[in-house]
Amino acid sequence: MADLGLTLETERLLLRVPVLADFDRYAEMLASEDAARYIGGTLLRAPAWRKFLQMPGAWLLQGFAMFSVVEKSSGRWLGQMGPWRPDGWPGNEIGYAFHPDAWGQGFAVEAGLAARDWAFETLGWDDAIHCIDPGNVPSQKVAQRLGSRKLGPGKLPPPFEEVPIEIWGQTRAEWMAAKRAQAGEGA
Repeated sequence: MADLGLTLETERLLLRVPVLADFDRYAEMLASEDAARYIGGTLLRAPAWRKFLQMPGAWLLQGFAMFSVVEKSSGRWLGQMGPWRPDGWPGNEIGYAFHPDAWGQGFAVEAGLAARDWAFETLGWDDAIHCIDPGNVPSQKVAQRLGSRKLGPGKLPPPFEEVPIEIWGQTRAEWMAAKRAQAGEGA
C-alpha cells in the first residue's frame, strides 16, 4: 500500500500525493491550449476532473504515480511530475506537466531530479523513460537535464497509437554513474 503521506522536498518544492485542493489549478492547466497541447489536448472542467482522479487512484492501487508539485514559499500548485506506468505503456515513465505560469523557472528539472531519484531508489526501477512529442522542444530539454537521451521513436497503446512520440530515457547504471560523478565533484 502506498504511503499517502509521502512528501519529497527540494530547495523550493514539495512533491506530494495529489489532494482535492490541487484540482482548480490542474483544471486551469488542462484548459490552456499551450499547456495541454502535448498531453492530449484541452479539457473542460468535468473531463479534467475525471483525468485528475487518475493519479490519486494510481497511488492507491499501484503505490506510485505522479506527485503534485507545490511551491514551498507560496503553497501554489505548479504541476505534476513523477513515476507513471499505465497499462500497455512503453516503459517506466517519469512524466510531467506544469501550469503555464510555472514555466521557465527550473521547477520541472528540480522536481524531476527528486522524482527520478525516488523512482530508482524506492521503486527499484532499472530504467526510466519520458514519452515526448517530437515537437515539444522544452520537454526534450527537461529530459536532457534529467540525464536522459533520445532513444528513438515509440508507440503508445490505444487510443493514443497515432500520437507521435519519441522515447527519451536512461538506465539505472547511467543514473548511478551520474550520481557518483556528481558526488565526486562536490568532494
